[in-house]
Amino acid sequence: MNKKVIATCLAACFIVAGLSLIPVSGIMAQDNGRPELILNGRSKGPVPFKHQLHQTIVKDCAVCHKDFEKKTGALDEAKNAGTLKAKQVMTKTCIACHKAKKNAGEKSGPTSSCSACHS
Repeated sequence: MNKKVIATCLAACFIVAGLSLIPVSGIMAQDNGRPELILNGRSKGPVPFKHQLHQTIVKDCAVCHKDFEKKTGALDEAKNAGTLKAKQVMTKTCIACHKAKKNAGEKSGPTSSCSACHS
């Protein structure tokens, strides 16, 4: 084989190898948010939320973020815009998931007491 063919084959190999790394670099660059957040609990008081713990357990961001964006203040923005009702996420997502885990005999978060989440 001549040098031009070898050089072309090597270039193609490097391109293919480089393309195969794109999904990995995308995962590594993904912003997973802060480890813990303080959510606005309105009149009941703030809600300390262990974001990384929930990411580890739930794994799929869409489970929680189906109703609001992944950005600081998104819950309050959605509530103020009227696209999210007060307590909607808490009752339909948080407590429902906690109860399902509890019923399955798994460790779960609070299921009934307001003060268990609100401080």
